[in-house]
Amino acid sequence: MEKVKLAVIYYSSTGINYQLANWAKEAASEAGAEVRLVKVPELAPKEAIAANPAWQAHVEETKNISEATSDDIEWADAIIFSTPTRFGNVASQMKQFVDMQGGLWAAGKTANKVVSAMASASNPHGGHEATVLSLYTSMMHWGAIIVSPGYTNEVAFTSGGNPYGVSVTQGQDGKMVEDVEEAVKHQARRTIDVAKKMKA
Repeated sequence: MEKVKLAVIYYSSTGINYQLANWAKEAASEAGAEVRLVKVPELAPKEAIAANPAWQAHVEETKNISEATSDDIEWADAIIFSTPTRFGNVASQMKQFVDMQGGLWAAGKTANKVVSAMASASNPHGGHEATVLSLYTSMMHWGAIIVSPGYTNEVAFTSGGNPYGVSVTQGQDGKMVEDVEEAVKHQARRTIDVAKKMKA
């Protein structure tokens, strides 16, 4: 059977969601998928980025990663999104990218895409679940097939237990509080497995 084509589409200011996206890419590739890792365009002013050393360093670190386009959505059988939380919702950079897919949606090209989502926030109750669910609302409008991790693997109980999509807390030191690597990889493998069934 033809390989599942997965687009891992992320936004990250200081690197947390970039790491989540890379773990998803790694697991999906190992599961036999063809993977594109792409970032949504940055909207923040250069002055704001420069004022935060960690943000500026991450921009430099990822300058060679391609920016996501509508072509990535059309190409993909499956999509994994990863975004930080902004007031309990997706980051504006990710929201703008999703909002710009109206042309694909109108042409029926978002229907039956297999999608899953991940998030991060700066505290344990900072909107993790709401962010994933708000992205899934848009996916319902797309006619996409949503794949949540649920509690389909015991790793959910050691990684924070978000059944909607892996989420992680960023500590004051800028690092992840919970150990979510295996949970991300399980979610990615589950997404590929469902996408394979859709292609069968």
